[in-house]
Amino acid sequence: MTDAPLIYLIAGEPSGDLLAARLMAALTRQTGGQVRFAGIGGEEMRAAGLESLFPQADLAVMGLVEVLPRLPVILKRLRQTFADIEARAPVAVVTIDSWGFCGRIQAGLKQRGLPCRRIHYVAPMVWAWKAGRTRTLARCLDLLLTLLPDEPAWFEREGLRALHVGHPVIESAIGQSDPAAFRAAAGFAPDQRLLCLLPGSRRSETSRLLPVFGATVKRLAATHPDLAVVVPTVETVAATVEPEVAHWALPTRVVRGRDQRYAAFAAADAALAASGTVALELAMARVPSVIAYRVSPLSAFVATRFLGLDLQFVSLVNILAGREVMPERLQTACTPETLHAALVPLLDDPAAIATQRAGAAEALARLGLGSGQSPSDRAAEAILTEIGAKA
Repeated sequence: MTDAPLIYLIAGEPSGDLLAARLMAALTRQTGGQVRFAGIGGEEMRAAGLESLFPQADLAVMGLVEVLPRLPVILKRLRQTFADIEARAPVAVVTIDSWGFCGRIQAGLKQRGLPCRRIHYVAPMVWAWKAGRTRTLARCLDLLLTLLPDEPAWFEREGLRALHVGHPVIESAIGQSDPAAFRAAAGFAPDQRLLCLLPGSRRSETSRLLPVFGATVKRLAATHPDLAVVVPTVETVAATVEPEVAHWALPTRVVRGRDQRYAAFAAADAALAASGTVALELAMARVPSVIAYRVSPLSAFVATRFLGLDLQFVSLVNILAGREVMPERLQTACTPETLHAALVPLLDDPAAIATQRAGAAEALARLGLGSGQSPSDRAAEAILTEIGAKA
């Protein structure tokens, strides 16, 4: 298979890792296995057969200030990535999300004049940032694949070909797990109420959210002593998460791996999660959820004052619905008191639970749930067409 096209994939964080793994499976199906992969990814991409150039954890950093201590490592990884791409000469470089790192790769490839197609999967939220960011993408990409239906128009006006393929979360196996089997295997009683806590997949996230989540659990222990806690985590932060939650005030179990994560969702009565793709996954699983997030105060100030970030909501569920379906508690509003107050109705009030589930279903419908061809297959088809390998 040495003459099969080589596609270089880069996913800088676990959510992109999962999207890339699904894309790899779709590309393999559509080419009858006549495709090769190289690049950078995490545990999902490795399970799909990728040998990552270096650990994905080196790139999983969020926040302007939080990036600074990691700059020497990131710059080293940039140089290493450029050298690897030049040596391997792929037909296409497909970057997935994480535009901070991936954008530098794509711009560098354009400057070097390498003869590969430059494709990015998951558009940065240009509608939340200064519009000039669309021109940045247009200058260095050949094709952009977007998750949301309204996004292509932002980039096409700058001359960049953009295609809406849909969000791969709707093709996941979420909701197919056996909650009773998970509870039994994890040591939870069949009737024990279960709270799912997801403190993020980057070290910069977990370092800020875990103490707040732990204090929230302490408050819940006083008002809901029947609760137990399950914490799905990933390899990028597991070494931080596991010791931190070991002495929480409610019985707590840490699980790893996609199957265990989805099983935890199926068994959970409610969830508290860091902002990200996980909000969509929880919506798919019909888990009533609260979304939390913190970056350093300086990062937040710079993003809003100097970089023009203007978001009414951060969760895609809320953005798609156009209202706060999932309560968001961000920055100074992300405290044990506010998180506890937001969680209580989702544990105790059937009307609040039903209202959130209805709004989440509305948001998922906008992503194409139930619309036929999977987003990963649409993305794979567009990439194969771009490199001239479509049968």
